[in-house]
Amino acid sequence: MPIASHYPLYLANQPQTTTAQLDVADKYTGKHATQTSLADAAIIERAIAAGVAARSSMAELPADVRRDVLLHCLRRFEERHEELAQLLCIEAGKPIRDARGEVTRLVDTFRIAAEEATRINGQTLELAVSARSRGYRGFTRYVPVGLCSFITPFNFPLNLVAHKVAPAIAAGCPFILKPSSKTPLGALVIAEILAETELPPGAFSILPCHDTEAAPLVEDPRIALFSFTGGPVGWQLKARAGRKKVTLELGGNAACIVDAEPGAALEHIAERLIFGGYYQSGQSCISVQRVLVHQRHYPTLKALLKARLGQLVVGNPHQENTFIGPLIDEAAARRIEGQITEALEHGATLIHGEARRGNLLPPQLLENVPTHLPLYQQEAFAPVMLLEAFEDFDEALARVNASDYGLQAGVFTARLDHTLRAWDRLEVGGVIIGDVPSFRVDNMPYGGVKASGSGREGVRSAIIDMSEERLLVLRG
Repeated sequence: MPIASHYPLYLANQPQTTTAQLDVADKYTGKHATQTSLADAAIIERAIAAGVAARSSMAELPADVRRDVLLHCLRRFEERHEELAQLLCIEAGKPIRDARGEVTRLVDTFRIAAEEATRINGQTLELAVSARSRGYRGFTRYVPVGLCSFITPFNFPLNLVAHKVAPAIAAGCPFILKPSSKTPLGALVIAEILAETELPPGAFSILPCHDTEAAPLVEDPRIALFSFTGGPVGWQLKARAGRKKVTLELGGNAACIVDAEPGAALEHIAERLIFGGYYQSGQSCISVQRVLVHQRHYPTLKALLKARLGQLVVGNPHQENTFIGPLIDEAAARRIEGQITEALEHGATLIHGEARRGNLLPPQLLENVPTHLPLYQQEAFAPVMLLEAFEDFDEALARVNASDYGLQAGVFTARLDHTLRAWDRLEVGGVIIGDVPSFRVDNMPYGGVKASGSGREGVRSAIIDMSEERLLVLRG
């Protein structure tokens, strides 16, 4: 199916065309691709009012109906798999193989949510903990928290939307979503498919809008939960959110340790590091940025990485063999280009790298980057990895922790004591043993500590977050 010339927004389950338009560019060519309708303050107010009105009907929706809504969506996603992948390729510049993988994860996430929709169970409590409570029985259940608002970023326009929308439906919560203005199309196709279902009126609104119009999605007290995936601005949004629940996923500068006894061949480790550092053109919150290699393996792994980087295809994301496509815009490419130049001026060495071409940045591999520089301290969000050697495993753990971020970390090790020490000591939300930190399955708890955010996503974790535990006590 060719790309449409216009995509409506969705207000209270219904498509709506507005006079205000949002232009969407093809991120590889830079040319105009399509337009979407744009929400203003009045439309956002109507969406909030409709979501509040839909709270009871969504909460009362039987679990099997919520499951069937999600199953309908995943069937339609499968039918429109290639269309969705091509939209991703256009609006995000995502290499087509990565785009197809993201559509597969969209399907997976809705499937997991459909399964969990009928497993939101409470528990029976033994209250006879002393003589005064004999004869009492306790029970708990989970009830939907109410209207939720979501803001999602540009880098995973389908899957990061799915990780908010699918759990909300499973939990029985109405919601309003603001997708990234750079990549709104995938979310609007999800809305089109949701509009085919039996969700009650007002259950959802998906509203492309300017950031200046989005304040009510953060501040309005009628909203019970706000979930944001993006950058450091998330902490400012949390401060404005009032009493509502807030979940933040704010990125990282993920590290991967290659131990003296790595537990895998260095050739395999090099392949996984190439994947982790450069897939999605490095535009992933858990992209490998820092690689700490035991000095025993450093020369060999460095040579393997350099050789493999020279084989990666950079360019048109629509071509099947392209591994690295464009960054989201030229400003992003210029930012990281400037950080690389600064690092080289301060003594870093470029192991592999070519010059930027517009918003195309070929893969970059550096070593000896001073740890105080932005390229080391901040999230690169680009196809860049930094190599450094270490002698002692505890020293490597300390270096990983010497970061403001703590989303996920990877450790290649064959030693059980090092595995457990990493799990005990690494200040991150997830420790991946035997693989890169970029590994994620959509049913696992996912989130970070420190500057990387607060709360957890992953379908079941999000469902619980979008619910309140309610207690019943019976006196026998």
